[in-house]
Parts: sequence; structure tokens; C-alpha cells
Amino acid sequence: MDIAALITWVITALGGFYLLGAWLSRGGAKGGSSRLPVPVVFGHFALAVIGLIVWIAYLITDRDALAWTAFGLLVPVALLGFTMLARWLPVRRAGTATAGAAGAQPEPAERHFPVAVVAAHGILAVATVLLVLLAALGIGGS
Repeated sequence: MDIAALITWVITALGGFYLLGAWLSRGGAKGGSSRLPVPVVFGHFALAVIGLIVWIAYLITDRDALAWTAFGLLVPVALLGFTMLARWLPVRRAGTATAGAAGAQPEPAERHFPVAVVAAHGILAVATVLLVLLAALGIGGS
């Protein structure tokens, strides 16, 4: 269970890095028309990375407190992720109908996120939270 959580966490992180890179390359951190607040994006990223480091420390030391700390860090990570999803969905649905119109707002950076990557990131994130919780509870361990 511990290693499964690590694997899903790392794969989820790779998808998150991809999405962050896409957002940054399209000017998302500059504000502009992005509907994703910079503190939410970077807070999600920072807490997820810190949680992954804590999880790795748990795997090395086998201290239950670290497993629960990693899970505790995943709770705000998940909340921030759901916040970003809720703000991304209307952007995705809006499409590019007004992108070429004179005087139109530039497209939000997150408009270019591949749906498959967003979906995989979210599904794997949920799996990670569940696996970390089960591991912290001692379910599925040896």
C-alpha cells in the first residue's frame, strides 16, 4: 500500500508538473485573463511537494506520525485542486468562440490544458489520497 501510494503520487506529480508548465508558458502566473489565482496554483504545488517529501520520509522511517502528516497535507492539496477544477471547467466549456474578435479578452492560460491530462491528474490524485489514508490506517500493510 505504501509503495502504491508513492507510485500514484509520483505519477500524479508528473501530470501536475506538465499542467503547471503549460499554465506558466501561456502566461498564467502573470495574471491577465487566467481564472486560476496564482496563490492557489503555487499553494497546491508547494503543499503537494512537501507532502511527497514527508511521504518519502515515512517510507524510510516507518513513523506513523509522518504518514498522518502526509495525509494532512493532502487535504488542503485536494481542496485547492477541486477549487482549480471548478474554475477551469467554465473556461474549458467556453471554448474559443470570442478568441479572434476585435477587443476580445485574451484566452486564459488554462484553456489549453489537455482534458486527458487534467482527468488523469484528478483520478490519480483521488487514488493517492485514498492509498495514503489506507496506509496511514495500517490497512493493506505487511
